[in-house]
Amino acid sequence: MTWRAAVLLLAGALTLPAWPDPFLGVVVMTGAVLLLCALDWALAAPLHAVTATREGDRTVRLGGTATVTLRLANTSGRTLRAQVRDAWVPSAGARPDVPPERVVPVPAGGDALLPSRLTPTRRGDRPAVALAVRSLGPLGLAFRQRAGRPVTPAWALRVLPRFDSRRHLPEKLSRLRVIDGMQVTRGRGQGTEFDTLREYVVGDDVRSIDWRASARRADVLVRTWRPERDRRLVCVLDTGRTSAVRVGDEPRLDTAIDAALLLTALAARAGDRVDLIAADAAIRATVTGSGRPALLGRLVTTLAPLQPALVETDFELIVGEILRRERQRSLVVLFTALEAGALGEGLLPVLPRLAARHRVVVAAVHDPVLTRLTTAAPTRPEDAYAAAAGWRALAERDRVRAALARYGVTVVDAPADRLAPTVADTYLRLKALGQL
Repeated sequence: MTWRAAVLLLAGALTLPAWPDPFLGVVVMTGAVLLLCALDWALAAPLHAVTATREGDRTVRLGGTATVTLRLANTSGRTLRAQVRDAWVPSAGARPDVPPERVVPVPAGGDALLPSRLTPTRRGDRPAVALAVRSLGPLGLAFRQRAGRPVTPAWALRVLPRFDSRRHLPEKLSRLRVIDGMQVTRGRGQGTEFDTLREYVVGDDVRSIDWRASARRADVLVRTWRPERDRRLVCVLDTGRTSAVRVGDEPRLDTAIDAALLLTALAARAGDRVDLIAADAAIRATVTGSGRPALLGRLVTTLAPLQPALVETDFELIVGEILRRERQRSLVVLFTALEAGALGEGLLPVLPRLAARHRVVVAAVHDPVLTRLTTAAPTRPEDAYAAAAGWRALAERDRVRAALARYGVTVVDAPADRLAPTVADTYLRLKALGQL
């Protein structure tokens, strides 16, 4: 029964003093209300004749809003008066346009559209979990409701990474074009490949003269060089326990994903091949650089459901996977944390094998908590202990950085909002020096 039936019972209870026999009045009043409720229940549209489907957005970027519409189809011969509760996981941020308490009329043989707007608060797949439909009678005194009827239509909204760093891409591409022009005009040098022959002009490097071609043309010709294409870049995302640490408003892994997306977009425009590996105690995701026009889209879709795992990262597994996949010398950018425990015991023992074949860059997010601990003026005794702990953590980071530098590793240690552009600048600098 609904609240309407309860109101009828209350109204009947107020008339009991007028009955000569109050007990008889209660029986008659309750029987009448129950009879009306039974009739109302019998006239409600059956739920086995109601089907539900969904349509709308399948993907949305984190921070954006998607619309998913629930379609209720009534195949019975009665009008469906429905109250609908469409439940999603809390992180989907679902807001139905039609409140659950509102009655939605669906004519016989017709359907109704019930849109919901979703503003997710987390990356990954945000599924619809349950659908509850009440079929009210024409009097609104009783309703039909059955678990599993109609069947909840499966739907999952994939929430893509935010990619705020894309605003830096035009400026980085402008620098890339400058580097390409400098490498073309400077002649023979490291990190360039043969392009064309042209006539010698005063100021050209005499080492670029092609004597055989000059003899055939009876003129002095020089070789021109262009930036090497199809260089290899491997982005490695550490998804172990250190990636779950929140830096600001998001986990460290989300900052690393943002930086990897900017680096991938830049390297793909430069004509380099980009591969990605995400791993902790196991390989969680891989993306190869084939099909470059669609590379960024495939990368975003693959990284969307990636979540940190509360396990120690197996760097020996990661190094072995890189060496197995990448036979050509590559630039390996490892997004991890500068923690003495994780890198000292995991990465440093296997780093010589990786650094011997590839150029390695370690990119880490600088935790602002450490800066606050070491710069804030202590006001309580425990503040001094906190500051000492912060200084010790910074000293351990410095020791890890020095140990990595002994193997020729470039270390990028930047705040979360500067990690992506700083990593891109490091890539451009190595490219300008011909060290890729």
